Amino acid sequence: MVAYDARNTNRWLNMDEIVASRLTRHRVPPVVAVPGILEDVSRGLFSTPRYMPPKYFYDERGSLLFDAICETPEYYPTRVEEALLRACAPDVIEQVRPRHIVEFGSGTARKTRHLFDACGRSGSAAAYWPFDVCETMLRDSGMRLVQEYDWLQVNALVGDYSGGLAGLPAREGRTLYLFLGGTIGNFTHEEAVAFLSEVRGLMRDGDALLLGADRIKDEDVLHMAYNDAAGVTAAFNLNLLNVLNREVDADFETGNFRHQAVFNGAASRIEMYLVSQCRQSVSIGALDRRLQLEAGERILTEISRKFSPEGLETLIARAGLAVRRHYAPDDGWYSLLLAGVGDAPVT
Repeated sequence: MVAYDARNTNRWLNMDEIVASRLTRHRVPPVVAVPGILEDVSRGLFSTPRYMPPKYFYDERGSLLFDAICETPEYYPTRVEEALLRACAPDVIEQVRPRHIVEFGSGTARKTRHLFDACGRSGSAAAYWPFDVCETMLRDSGMRLVQEYDWLQVNALVGDYSGGLAGLPAREGRTLYLFLGGTIGNFTHEEAVAFLSEVRGLMRDGDALLLGADRIKDEDVLHMAYNDAAGVTAAFNLNLLNVLNREVDADFETGNFRHQAVFNGAASRIEMYLVSQCRQSVSIGALDRRLQLEAGERILTEISRKFSPEGLETLIARAGLAVRRHYAPDDGWYSLLLAGVGDAPVT
């Protein structure tokens, strides 16, 4: 049983008070306006070209489907990043020696456990600050973590990091910031520079950022990763229509659309679309509007940029950071970059 402590609303209670004492929650208020789904629908679906932000993929079913995508044989990024993080985690912890680990878009923190393992082996306990919009996931994953690691303090941050980072609680001591999963590839170049610059604004001497990014590779490999044979990615993409039907009183017929993911070589990115298979009119009840779509017309639902080593280091530099370590597997399929402030080494 989990309940809130009436004496301290920043705590989640569990039957095991020893465990619960190492799990707190903090709401992070947005400092800039975050568009809601009605604004995003109005601005995205009724524009040319049409688009929807990918954040709406992740309802309960969408989250389960994404977990299933990560298990498909074609989708390499999760496995490659996890193997690389497992290998480099001891060096990252040795270089930074953090007292705090702040992770943007933490999810279930599955891969982050490699850093906790490295902390445990080195005897350098660090508090974990997972930052995510889903409070239930933060609570459940936090409970598992404090049970697995008897030294770990988890301070869950509930909020949307796209709303700004100025509301993060103050911390004393070195901080390691994490932005993993290749999520930086879902941003345009300008958005990526802006976000990393905001992270840079939080950092002090000795702090570091560990950034995960997918690399440019054979086009066939990229195509298969986003067009798996089992159709899991297609189901994930089409589920966005179910979210819109529920949240904005729309009447999309999923059978009238198909999934499409293509590699745009000129922009070095995968582009994922929902393609209208017929001429159709869709009601958006919450806006009292109708969306007219022609056969073959596309709605962009996600971009996933792929980077060269030089492009990544340029991106880091544009944000006012300097690369300390660049970890990559022998095949060069993925990068983890450890970046810090100024020219002095992290250590």
